[in-house]
Amino acid sequence: MIEKSYSHETRSPTTRISTGVAGLDDILCGGLTAQRVYLVEGSPGTGKTTLGLQFLLEGVAHGQRGLYITLSETADELNAVAESHCWDIGKITVFELANDNSLHPDAQQSVFHPSEVELGETTKTVMERVNELKPLRVVFDSLSEMRLLAQNPLRYRRQILALKQFFAQRDCTVLLLDDKSNSPDQQLHSIAHGVISLEQIAQEFGKERRRVNVIKMRGIKFRGGYHDYILETGGLKIFPRLVAAEHNKQFEASTSSTGLPSFDKLLGGGLVSGTNSLIVGPSGIGKTTVSVRCLLSALERGEKASFYLFDEGLGTFFARSASLGLDVQSYVDSGQLAIQHIDPAELAPGEFAQMLRDAVELTCVKFIVIDSLNAYLQAMPGEHFLTLQMHELLSYLNQQGVTTVLVLGQHGLIGEVRTDVDLSYLSDTTVLLRFFESNGRLRRAITVIKSRTSNHLLTIHELQLGSSGIIIGEALEGFEGVLTGLPTYRGVTPMLSADADAGR
Repeated sequence: MIEKSYSHETRSPTTRISTGVAGLDDILCGGLTAQRVYLVEGSPGTGKTTLGLQFLLEGVAHGQRGLYITLSETADELNAVAESHCWDIGKITVFELANDNSLHPDAQQSVFHPSEVELGETTKTVMERVNELKPLRVVFDSLSEMRLLAQNPLRYRRQILALKQFFAQRDCTVLLLDDKSNSPDQQLHSIAHGVISLEQIAQEFGKERRRVNVIKMRGIKFRGGYHDYILETGGLKIFPRLVAAEHNKQFEASTSSTGLPSFDKLLGGGLVSGTNSLIVGPSGIGKTTVSVRCLLSALERGEKASFYLFDEGLGTFFARSASLGLDVQSYVDSGQLAIQHIDPAELAPGEFAQMLRDAVELTCVKFIVIDSLNAYLQAMPGEHFLTLQMHELLSYLNQQGVTTVLVLGQHGLIGEVRTDVDLSYLSDTTVLLRFFESNGRLRRAITVIKSRTSNHLLTIHELQLGSSGIIIGEALEGFEGVLTGLPTYRGVTPMLSADADAGR
């Protein structure tokens, strides 16, 4: 039996401590239970070493000694990792089990000196170092070498159990890092108090995707499932999966103008706070222009807004808006409007959801435009996952009282058109734009096909874009088949005048 050979301030077993990664603490609903042994598994490159260093640095920030025991990396390599993140790990003790003696010819095929080949001797060395330093936080990197030394599964399990008992008696909170080179080690899963799995998924094109999954955590509530994370300068940044039910907020709904009286009338009064509106139509029909007009109206009321632009460049966006009399540049300069151009090939879906959360919770944004969902779909592994995440995201924004405008492009110009994904059932309001042909000219039509908050008009109107802005004409009475793109005319409704700007 191993007895305690030293004493220090003993922490209550129910104490929760931070992992050093805010997103992971969120997933764990407060952090790790102290004085326990945890397994962090993942293939090379997933960030296990980085997470281990963040864990120890968090302890240093709270006056807790940290010990990094390494069998697979040298102290110089650890310092290089720290320098890449601009960290100073001078207050962390690094203990190399693989030292210069490992290269002695007598070591033959083992990385250890003959006196240290036995697993028991290696374990004893670790224990002596822990007794000497009395750390409260320990990272053991990695178990792969321990597994090779043991050779026998039974002996390996007994040594891990011995280490677990040893650390527990010394009030240590320990992260055991494992390369997960083979299938998941169920023996380790059963021994560890908690299991955190890091994954890296290569894409056919674009940046690799990383995700974390808390497989097991005894005695505490945690948010299961996969959560996206990125590995950047400064360490791991984890984006907890958004659960709308956790963010209920009371607000007073109000109806606001779009800036176009004719569009307000079509919508049954305007846009309602705490709802989302989906603008659907083919390329070039004016979806972005209509959304910018709604955005500008919110800015004129003094609301803070964010515009997430996936499809076109910022230069093109500003130039086109200005040519249509929609000046948004001044609001960007004042900081009232934030426009972010996003490359879907470099975006983790969870990262985008976190961007919206930060905009709402940190900068009090009340109006959001996402243009377009087609490009955002490319950042998702499939339509099914896009629908699930958009459901949570829109529910969250609605509960925060945010007015959201979504743009969804369709394939085709006239006749039969189709979309990459059908999200109309998730929208509170759906605005449909269509091209149609009349008298040898290509024209635009607009209608509202759905509204959960008001009695909207069911009429179809002509839409025109020009230097004077957006013009919505009278109802196209007498026309049949406008939405097919090839209507027949049986009435006297005058068309809007054709001018040089009609093709914008």
